[in-house]
Amino acid sequence: MKISIFDSFSRKKREFKPINSDNVRIYACGPTVYDYAHVGNARMAVVTDLLVKTLRCSYKKVTYVSNITDIDDKIINASKNLKIPINSLTKKFSKIYNENMSSLNVDQPDLQPRATQFIEEMLKMIIKLIENECAYVSNNHVLFDVNSFEHYGKLSGRSLDEQIAGARVEVADYKKNPRDFILWKPSNDDEPGWPSPWGRGRPGWHLECSAMSSKCLQTPFDIHCGGVDLTFPHHENEIAQSCSAIKKNSNPNEFCKYWFHNGFVTYNGEKMSKSIGNIQLVHDILKRYDGKVIRLSLLSAHYRQPLNWNEKILQQSKQTLSRIFKNLERIKINSLNNLQIEKNEFYEDFVATLFDDLNTPKAFGIINKYLNMMEKASTQNADKIHQAINKGLDLLGINILNSRGDMTENDTIKKLIQERDSARKNKDFTKADEIREKLKKINIEIEDTKEGTLWTKIK
Repeated sequence: MKISIFDSFSRKKREFKPINSDNVRIYACGPTVYDYAHVGNARMAVVTDLLVKTLRCSYKKVTYVSNITDIDDKIINASKNLKIPINSLTKKFSKIYNENMSSLNVDQPDLQPRATQFIEEMLKMIIKLIENECAYVSNNHVLFDVNSFEHYGKLSGRSLDEQIAGARVEVADYKKNPRDFILWKPSNDDEPGWPSPWGRGRPGWHLECSAMSSKCLQTPFDIHCGGVDLTFPHHENEIAQSCSAIKKNSNPNEFCKYWFHNGFVTYNGEKMSKSIGNIQLVHDILKRYDGKVIRLSLLSAHYRQPLNWNEKILQQSKQTLSRIFKNLERIKINSLNNLQIEKNEFYEDFVATLFDDLNTPKAFGIINKYLNMMEKASTQNADKIHQAINKGLDLLGINILNSRGDMTENDTIKKLIQERDSARKNKDFTKADEIREKLKKINIEIEDTKEGTLWTKIK
């Protein structure tokens, strides 16, 4: 089956054709680690994780690189405000970020470079840009000359006025052009810095990703991922400096072949903002909901569409997962994922929805359809459908087989359910209700059915 993804640069859905089918290479802009990750960060991580998992259905090797930004003005300011050394701050929040993403079943990238490990590569890139007459030194700063790159603005489609308005950088008298952006800036004595031909300083944020992606993956690579909010200026600037370091006015596809952007996340219809006080942190949400519930919520809308985050979407996802788990438990097919089925047309139909630009709403629709088909299906088809559901949910990162806790916990739950069943047979309904409440306190929901008592663990 062919894989298609929407390419933000060409603004159309394109068939994915890797540069080298023996090694598909993907880069995603990772977090700036000075605070807890919010749901916008999580959406990018979850969506890109699903893209990587989907590509691995067709390609034996997919190399996924996602960086950690551990040097940035926001980090410096947070370090000063909290009176914590920068290394301690970035190590703390890098660890928390990875733990939070792991709770959402996001696999660790194959490589997770830290910006401070690639200063030498950044300096080499700046020197090359100056040699190619695409950058200049002014007032101890090195800046990229936007007028030197004829393709500037093609990713975002912004006009000249829109580029100036959206650059979000202070207009400085040392710039030739308001759109020019910093490659290297001087550092004060109380700020981190590295020696350079232009004095002690530190890199501009945009330069970091260009250096890390080029070094870790080599250019051109296949897919560059990120949130749509990074399209301008960050990704526009990445293209400009990366291509110009190859040679002046290199075509953008000499840096990367496909651009993959996920949509904004709002909260109750409003932009998430610290000034409004509506930032939704993954760290906090995980205290109330299982990671699978959060992941399903993030995948419930098509990745390119805006996602309106609120308590309702979490409750709906919780109910959806509970219904799926209970239905699978009710089906009572013991073979589960261990079936030796070489060709499964039901699973192929499911995978086709993800091969079509990660159409997760359609994928979840197929799972619901399969659940409804189970009771009427023949034995052979029932086995295939059951396998398709389990493998499909596994691909989505919502693994049913790993949803029931460890064996010790399972034994405890089963023992409590058996005690409750005995109490009900003896018409000791007070004790039965007490056991139900005890199970509820450890996040176990139970349902009495003709097939017996079914249980599900979901926060």
